[in-house]
Amino acid sequence: MSAIDRDRGDDLALVSRAADFAARRHATQHRKGTAREPYVNHLAEVAALLAETAGKPDAALVAAGWLHDTLEDTRTDREELDRLFGSRVADLVAEVTDDKSLPKAERKRRQVEAAPHKSAGARAIKVADKTSNLRSLTMSPPDGWERQRIVDYIAWAEDVVAGCRGTNAALETIFDRAVAQARATL
Repeated sequence: MSAIDRDRGDDLALVSRAADFAARRHATQHRKGTAREPYVNHLAEVAALLAETAGKPDAALVAAGWLHDTLEDTRTDREELDRLFGSRVADLVAEVTDDKSLPKAERKRRQVEAAPHKSAGARAIKVADKTSNLRSLTMSPPDGWERQRIVDYIAWAEDVVAGCRGTNAALETIFDRAVAQARATL
């Protein structure tokens, strides 16, 4: 086996392990939308968006896409991610994790402020995450979300992504299409 084949095998194993870990950690969670789809669908979409638009293969980025909500939404800590997936994956996940001890409005404000200062990988994860969220909002809005709340979410997602622009043009185009689609359904 050549070194390139071995690296590809290692990359595939990393992404597969991340997908398995994320699916197990988020197994009981569902999206907020009326369809109540399994939360793992969101993680899969974020990882797929990253894989499809990265330009060059980046297994650590795709693995971090699978894992991007584990620190925030499950009983997982950074050290565990580091041990299981390596420091780059753990660093990316930590970089996109909100501080859940803060009020929601403050977390949202900090996402907008911090976005331009994130690493390129973290900015790409943010764009993929917001794209997936907008797509979900369009297909299956959460019960009780009035039109204005959806309009506000779209504007906030655009503010976050504005600070991430220049990272991944293909992904940003997909985000822009998701915004247009979300607005068209209002």
